Amino acid sequence: MNESAHILLVAPTHYEVRYAINPWMEPERWLRDAAGFGAQARRSFDALVTALRAAGCRLTVIDGAPGLPDMVFPANAGVVLDGRLLLARFRYPERQGEEAPFARAFDALREAGVLREVASLPEGVFQEGAGDCLWDATRGLFWVGWGQRSNRASVQAVADYFGQPVVPLELVTARSYHLDVCFCPLAGGEILYYPPALSADSLARLRERVPAAQRIEATEDDLAHFSVNAVSVGREVVMSRTTDRLRGVLAERGYRVREVDLSPFMMSGGGAFCMTLRLDRRSTAPHAETVAAVTA
Repeated sequence: MNESAHILLVAPTHYEVRYAINPWMEPERWLRDAAGFGAQARRSFDALVTALRAAGCRLTVIDGAPGLPDMVFPANAGVVLDGRLLLARFRYPERQGEEAPFARAFDALREAGVLREVASLPEGVFQEGAGDCLWDATRGLFWVGWGQRSNRASVQAVADYFGQPVVPLELVTARSYHLDVCFCPLAGGEILYYPPALSADSLARLRERVPAAQRIEATEDDLAHFSVNAVSVGREVVMSRTTDRLRGVLAERGYRVREVDLSPFMMSGGGAFCMTLRLDRRSTAPHAETVAAVTA
């Protein structure tokens, strides 16, 4: 049996591609067949639900809000560890309207006992949730992306709030606008990542902490399939339809890959991980009361 995983999803009732704030977004293409793509998005969402449940996940599905199509990507709404949630602050006005409805949803989860605390970022800090803050249970640290959406100050804000080690990773390409597009800690300890997305210093930090045998380099084709943007639960990996190469690499390492056609959401720059927020992540040690240092 896989580890227990409680995952939040947002139904795609109000999903559409109506603006472009990353290089993957295709609003013109969406508008050519909005009804058809909308129906396809609902089918893709249902297929993702089926795959996650088959992987052993418990799901909570909430509604989005009209006029906020990217609420379907709750990974960007907050970071969760040990029942404590740090609310995101979005850089672009197109997504800033999501902050209030997500805050209400998280307060409801706190009242239901799913979360024990919900907190806000300091003023002036942009941090776009788990999309830029990935917990590595094997190493007991956060990999924190910055440079595209989240700013450099978010690295210390994460360390201050959670009291856990953090490793900053600078994102240097517009296509990897969030860390989860190009970086995925797998449950067995491997890191799946796309090297060109990271600065030279960031690659050095990664290689210092992760031995070569546990580093899986993704190709540009893998990135374009949104295969790095995957949900890893035990030996199960849920992702968009992937490449033959990566499917084989993961199978050789003992992972079962569950593929879902997420093409309607890829038109907005999102894949399986973007569409999920894990609510039950726990640190490997009790929460530290002292402030954690940022690992340079």
